[in-house]
Amino acid sequence: MNQSREQEAISAYLKLLQAKGATTNVLYKHSLFLDKLAESLANKLLEPAIYSKVIDTVLKTIPADDWHTNLNTAREFYPFWIKDIKAIAAFNLNYGFDVAAIQWKPIATSLKALIESLEKESFDTAESWPLKAYALAMRDQGAEQSLVDTRIKLAKVMAIRLRDAPIKNHKSYRTAAELTLPLFKMTEAKQLFLLVVREFYNFWTGNPNAASMLLNDYSNYN
Repeated sequence: MNQSREQEAISAYLKLLQAKGATTNVLYKHSLFLDKLAESLANKLLEPAIYSKVIDTVLKTIPADDWHTNLNTAREFYPFWIKDIKAIAAFNLNYGFDVAAIQWKPIATSLKALIESLEKESFDTAESWPLKAYALAMRDQGAEQSLVDTRIKLAKVMAIRLRDAPIKNHKSYRTAAELTLPLFKMTEAKQLFLLVVREFYNFWTGNPNAASMLLNDYSNYN
């Protein structure tokens, strides 16, 4: 019997995970999400914009606490769906289960509690310098102070969420971002948070070229 394009991709993805040591429970959870994704992807063009839109639609049907795991699954599954052989080969070569990164989650909270905590939080040197560098980069590009203040407030939210991460790397940063995103209810606020997350990451990692990698032209926000 012929399998659908999506089922073939799911089968290939899960077989690779199994070969890499994924447990039956992990495979089962991945397959539940992928089956939902497959229904919405059927007969769609193999385009990243379409894939992204489908993911957004499917995630709305899933509890927010599961977004992080499912977003990771969707990210990994994409090259299998479009049959990107080079990307699949790279995935096969580099994939492994980072237990600490998978298990860690920032403490459950609300957006209201996070914003209110900013008034009394103090940030140590390691937290302060990327925040100051991000603010300076925006001001150097001509951003008004009110805009800088808003974005730095969101960057501080990320800094707080990352405090108890066992390992400070791109995986913990992504986990913190993806588990904070559902706290924002309005689409516009979510989009702004994601923009800050992407920009602030370069300062948080100490990238010397971070200032030149701002996504917005802040001179247009006057």
